[in-house]
Amino acid sequence: MYQLDITLKRGHNLAIRDRGGTSDPYVKFKIAGKEVFRSRTINKNLNPVWDERVSLLVDSLREPLYVKVFDYDFGLQDDFMGSAYLYLETLDVTLDLEDPQYPEHNLGTLELAVTLSPKEGDFREAVSPRCRSLSLSLSSVQQHSSMRLSDVHKKAQLWRGIVSISLIEAHDLQPMDANGFSDPYVKFRLGHQKYKSKTIPKTLNPQWREQFDFHLYEEQGGFIDITVWDKDAGKKDDFMGRCSIDLSPLSKEHTHKFDLPLEEGEGMLVLLVTLTGAAAVSISDLSVNILDDTHERHQIRQRYSVLRSFHNLKDVGVVQVKVIRSEGLMAADVTGKSDPFCVVELSNDRLQTHTVYKNLNPEWNKVFTFNVKDIHSVLEVTVYDEDRDRSADFLGKVAIPLLNIQNGERKAYALKSKELTGPTKGVIFLEIDVIFNAVKAGFMTLIPKEQKYIEDEPRVSKQLLLQNFNRVRRCILFLINAGCYINSCFEWDSTQRSICSFLVLMSLFWWCGTLKLYMIPLVLLLPLAWNYILISSGKDTRQDVVSDLLENEDEDYDKDDKDPERKGFINKLYAIQDVCISVQNALDEVASYGERIKNTFNWTVPFLSWLAIVALCVATVLIYYIPLRYIVLAWGVNKFSKKLRDPYTIDNNELLDFLSRVPSDVQVVGRRTLRHTIPSPQTLELLLLLRSRGGTLRTPLLCSLPCAASGGGFTSLPVFLGQRGLQGPSPLPGLCPAGQLCG
Repeated sequence: MYQLDITLKRGHNLAIRDRGGTSDPYVKFKIAGKEVFRSRTINKNLNPVWDERVSLLVDSLREPLYVKVFDYDFGLQDDFMGSAYLYLETLDVTLDLEDPQYPEHNLGTLELAVTLSPKEGDFREAVSPRCRSLSLSLSSVQQHSSMRLSDVHKKAQLWRGIVSISLIEAHDLQPMDANGFSDPYVKFRLGHQKYKSKTIPKTLNPQWREQFDFHLYEEQGGFIDITVWDKDAGKKDDFMGRCSIDLSPLSKEHTHKFDLPLEEGEGMLVLLVTLTGAAAVSISDLSVNILDDTHERHQIRQRYSVLRSFHNLKDVGVVQVKVIRSEGLMAADVTGKSDPFCVVELSNDRLQTHTVYKNLNPEWNKVFTFNVKDIHSVLEVTVYDEDRDRSADFLGKVAIPLLNIQNGERKAYALKSKELTGPTKGVIFLEIDVIFNAVKAGFMTLIPKEQKYIEDEPRVSKQLLLQNFNRVRRCILFLINAGCYINSCFEWDSTQRSICSFLVLMSLFWWCGTLKLYMIPLVLLLPLAWNYILISSGKDTRQDVVSDLLENEDEDYDKDDKDPERKGFINKLYAIQDVCISVQNALDEVASYGERIKNTFNWTVPFLSWLAIVALCVATVLIYYIPLRYIVLAWGVNKFSKKLRDPYTIDNNELLDFLSRVPSDVQVVGRRTLRHTIPSPQTLELLLLLRSRGGTLRTPLLCSLPCAASGGGFTSLPVFLGQRGLQGPSPLPGLCPAGQLCG
C-alpha cells in the first residue's frame, strides 16, 4: 500500500464551455473506476488556481490516476473539458488534457506536484527522496506484506502530535467600552484549526483557565496566531491586540510558560504550551484494522489491564469504529440523489470519510481509531450531503455512549434528527470495539469533564424553553408529591400506610440516639438498592420519562429557529435575546442536575451507579475508622494548599464532576437506539386495517416497509404506538413516498 500526496495547483488555457468565453472548471480524481476526490469550482476562469491538497491510499502502482476536468453548469449536466492519466510509475507532473473523441484539439494542461511514498513500515526508508520514477514489481511489495499491523497503523495516523494550550489570564488590557472596561476573549489559529475562548465580562485582568488542543501535522511545528477581542453586542467586536508562538524551538513532553506582550494593543497574555507525541487517533481502510489482529488486540488489552491501572491515568482506553455503509438516505439534491459523507466525533476528536457521489446507499468501509480519555464520552456519527458552493446539508445522526457499546457487533442504527429527538430517513451500519481500564475510568470520572470547543451557538427556541420549564417543573413536583405523601401519612388517609410510617418514624427516632456519621453513606445506599431491586424484577419506571419527553417532540425545532438573524434588529432586541438564552440555559442546567441525581440512583448508567456504591462504601469505612475532626482537617489543608502546590490549577468539585457524567433525561432520549425492523405480512395487514382509526401518537418505531416505487427495495417509515394500539402517521405506513400502496 502506498500514500499518494497530490497538490492540485493550477490549470492553463482550459477549454471554453460557456457562452461568455469562459468556463467554471472543477477536477475529479478516479482510481480503479472509483471517484476519490473532487475539487472546488473556480468560476469564470480558464487559468484557475486551486492549490488543494489530497492524500490517497494506493494499493498498486499499475493502476493509473484518472484526472477529469468539467465545467459546472447549474441545473444542467456539467460539460466535459478534458481528461488525462497520471501513471504512478512515471509520476508526470504536467498533464496535457485531451478529448478522446477529438484528439487533435488543444484543451490545455494541468500542473500537479506529486509525492508517492510506501505505507508499510521501514520500506519508506528504502525509497530515495530524489527518485522521480518508481517501478516496483508485485513480488517486492509482497515481501513486506508480513509486516506488523502496528507499523502500518502508525503510518496511517493523521497527525504527528498535539499542541496543548492552557489560556491562564491577561494583565492590563486596553479599555474598549465607555465604562472603562472590556469584555475580552481570545482566538487561536494553527493552520486551518481555530479555537475561541469564553468571554469574561467587564474586566481588564481576565482569568480564563481554559485548555485547547491543536493537532500538529508537520514535524517542524508552525506558528500559533493569537488575537484578543472585545465582545460587543449587536455590532462588530473590537480588536485589542495580537501575538504569536513559534513551535519549532519548543521541546516535546515539556510545559512551557509564555508571558506574551500584545502587539497593536496593550497588556500581556499568560499561556502554558505543551507538545506531546502522536495521539491514537487515525483513519484507514478495513484492511488496516488493529483490533482484528490477534497479536495487536492482545497487546492493547495488556496496555489497559488492571496491573497497569496507575500508569498514565489519562490514557483510559481505545475505541475503534468501523463505518461500513448507509442505506435509504434522504435525497438532498434536485436530481433525487445525495453526495453523502460521514463525520465521526468523540469529544474534540473529529474525523470524516470520503464523499460518495450521487448515491443514497453509500459504502465507506473506513476504520476510525480514537484514544479514550473519558469513558462517559458519547460517540457521535453524523451523515452530511456535500454541496460544492455552500455548507453541507444534514442527513442524519446517531449518538452512542461508549458504555453502551457491545464489542464486535455489526449493528444497523436508525438515523435521527439533528436534535436526536426523532427518526429521520435512513440507517447506518457500524461495528464498534472499545477497550478500557475500569480503574482509570473511575479516577477520570472525578476530574473536570473535557469541554467541547466546537458547539452550535445557542439560539432562542420557544419549544426548548418550554421543555426546560417542564423538566424543572417535574423536579419540583416530585418534591411536592413527596411532601403530600408524608402529609397523607399524618392525616391517616390510609390506615395501613400510616401505621407503617409511625413504626418507621419511631425506629428512626430511636436510631438517631446512636447515629454515627459513617451511617449517612449507608442511608444513601438504600435508594440505590431499592431501584436495583425494582429493575431486576422488571418494574422499570425509567421509560415513563422517555415517553413523556417524546410526547412533546411533535413540532419541528427547525420551524422555531427558522430565521435566527433577522435584519434590522436593534441593540435592545439583542439584549433581550441574550437574556432569554441565559434563562433557557439556566433552566436546562437546573433541570439537568436534578435529573442526573435521580438517574444516578435509578441505574441509568450501571457503571456510575456501581462507582457510587464503591465510593459510598469507602466513605463509610473511612468515616467509621477516622474521627471526623481529622477528615475535616485534611479537607481544609487540601483546599488551602491547592493553589500553593499548583498556581495554575483549575478548581473543581468532585461531586459535580461525577454528576456531569450522568446523562440527563434529554440525553437519555438522544442516546436511545431506534428499533429498525421489517414487519411481517400480518403486521402490514394490521397497519392497513387501522387506516381509518384515529389515535394519539406516542412512541415511534422505525420500520422498513416494502416499496414498489424503489424497485422492490425498502423504505424506512416511523410507526407509532398509542394508547389504543398501533397508529399510523400521515401518510399511513404502507404508503411509499411516491404515494403507491406497498406490501
